[in-house]
Amino acid sequence: MVYVDYDRALYYTHRSEWDNLLILMVRTKDDLLSKRIEHLLHAYHFSHDYNVIERSLYSLLRYIDHANGALKTTQEITGDGYLYT
Repeated sequence: MVYVDYDRALYYTHRSEWDNLLILMVRTKDDLLSKRIEHLLHAYHFSHDYNVIERSLYSLLRYIDHANGALKTTQEITGDGYLYT
């Protein structure tokens, strides 16, 4: 996966750019990132309970943090920005 996808997801979430986040959800090759974005967008648009929205947002942010840590470790080993699975 490309490191830039996680940066974009973080940026779009911070700026509340939901359309761009939706496009990223469709284009990314990281299935887990796509699923977390989907859960956040669904909660944001359809849930009336703020706790549900907050949980899905924190879930996405935790995953981005985890994926960035995994990429940095892999980047130190391989020297490029791709995660090989």
